[in-house]
Amino acid sequence: MTKPSSKHKKATTSSTHEDISQQVDPSLATITVTAVEVEELSEAEQSDRLQLERKVERAFFEAGKALAELRDRRLYRSSDNILNLLQPIGSFGTIR
Repeated sequence: MTKPSSKHKKATTSSTHEDISQQVDPSLATITVTAVEVEELSEAEQSDRLQLERKVERAFFEAGKALAELRDRRLYRSSDNILNLLQPIGSFGTIR
């Protein structure tokens, strides 16, 4: 199977945001959508994006571990700021 050329452009859409809530029947509103050509990422850009996404995922994982330790060891007791962060976090990251 051949890979598409990195010069291939992908069509995306954009639209103007217009308040249709004041119209008599908003379901009959006409929305104009303009197609915009966006250039595909090169192989180097795709590789860079993947590495950066992994860094972000790792940072969230590390932050979650740190927050869990603060909560588990009750190290938040001397800080109102940390308490505000920890309060909604339950076990396994569920919201209480």
